[in-house]
Amino acid sequence: MSFLTLLPLAVVMVAGTQLVAAVFFASSDRPRAASLGYLAGAAIVVGGGTTLAWLAVRLFKISLGGGGRDGGVERAIDWFVLVLLVVLAVVVYLRRHSGPPRWMGRLQHASPGYALKVGLTLFVAMPSNDLTMATVGASAARHDLAWWHLLPFVLLTLTLLALPLLALLLLGRRAAAVLPRIRDWADSHSWLVSEAVIVFFVLITALDLAR
Repeated sequence: MSFLTLLPLAVVMVAGTQLVAAVFFASSDRPRAASLGYLAGAAIVVGGGTTLAWLAVRLFKISLGGGGRDGGVERAIDWFVLVLLVVLAVVVYLRRHSGPPRWMGRLQHASPGYALKVGLTLFVAMPSNDLTMATVGASAARHDLAWWHLLPFVLLTLTLLALPLLALLLLGRRAAAVLPRIRDWADSHSWLVSEAVIVFFVLITALDLAR
């Protein structure tokens, strides 16, 4: 496994409410400042969450001697990751029609500080995000990937979240027509992409267990 294998899970991190919130911030009274605040909050949580999972699994492997000759620790971690993925798939499916929370209407007038708090809270409070971060960190540590291999995943997650802001910067007034389409698509169809990514990662993990 390489860091490239982990990248598709960034889609799961932003699908649905997270991307919808990014659209609201890009359409707010202070779109640039609010969007950057939101991205900063997301960066703190995603970077910190994946790092904590990576450290926990790495320390677990070290405490048990790196897995032993029979690879027992690696297999245990693979099973742990597989369980996380199954739970993640169920959570994504159950939330497929949940829609954006009512409080998102207030994001239109959000300050940068409030946007930062939303980024922190939203990415911590979402079970799908917690499960995805745990999966990425655990998988990287299980395959002995150095910590920096988590950075491309974090950067891609932030890039996807920044799409509404980029649309605003590149399209100007025309973004008013594009942003609602991004919001509606993220709210209605992104769960299907998430499930496809999860299935892909389940297959990779299952192959590791079969070896």
